[in-house]
Amino acid sequence: MNETIIAGVDIGGSHITVALIDIQKREIIKNTRRRKEVNSGKGAEEILDLWAAIITESFRLADSKPTRLGIAMPGPFDYANGISYIQNQNKYDALYGLNIKQQLAERLDVLAGDIWFMNDAACFLHGEMFTGAGKGFSRVMGLTLGTGLGSALSLNQETVDADLWGTAFKDGIAEDYLSTRWFLKRYRELSGKIVKDVKELVSKIHEEVLIQVVFDEFGTSLGKFLVPYIRQEQLELIIFGGNISLASRHFSRAVKRVWDEEQISVGIRNAELGENAALIGAASSHHLSSNAIKV
Repeated sequence: MNETIIAGVDIGGSHITVALIDIQKREIIKNTRRRKEVNSGKGAEEILDLWAAIITESFRLADSKPTRLGIAMPGPFDYANGISYIQNQNKYDALYGLNIKQQLAERLDVLAGDIWFMNDAACFLHGEMFTGAGKGFSRVMGLTLGTGLGSALSLNQETVDADLWGTAFKDGIAEDYLSTRWFLKRYRELSGKIVKDVKELVSKIHEEVLIQVVFDEFGTSLGKFLVPYIRQEQLELIIFGGNISLASRHFSRAVKRVWDEEQISVGIRNAELGENAALIGAASSHHLSSNAIKV
């Protein structure tokens, strides 16, 4: 058994991704990454069997079978005990109240104590701190900008879920203004047109001046939202992840204008590891409690 090889697992609303991580080298072992679409509306047995099958497939690619795995999991979830409380989110309702840790341990023939769960946003940031955009910094916030708003803080080598998505902001909550649905809603309000996603907006940005206006509004909102957290936590760096971060060149100037007006100096970086961040973050958090991850 190789103690330096740990399986990293990322559970999303519609997929599972697995890879074997060499913790000593801080890298994914070549050709061990596997991804599978998941119908999260199915029954518990079908979901868990599929998860176990794709994890086992990755296990088989190792010289010796890994016996430990870290899993990045969305909430609400009892991370210490491995129990899902996800409900009424159009995903994984069938898993509500189940001990996922025990269920997977039995299917994978590993000890339940060798499986740990961490919040997915915290795993994303921890991966970037461990070997990505945040390496070398000590006070960092990570945001995953996409269909929802994920957030985590890494302060003096300890990473925690910041859970900012539901924070009161403007006339609603942060996620109302800092997610894909805001872009689609605002563009339709201004243009009368419907687009599928932010990627489509980017593809048309040189054809419609209005689209840059939308990105500027988003950047201004994002900048203002972050001001109190930057000051409170004395942050050095903000890391953007998620699909919207791929368009950061179109809104980062607006973010910085807000901070200049507030006389705030903090760096911005895009995530470097992509989907691998959560895998590396989950695997490298094996020695920690359910509340925090240390780099």
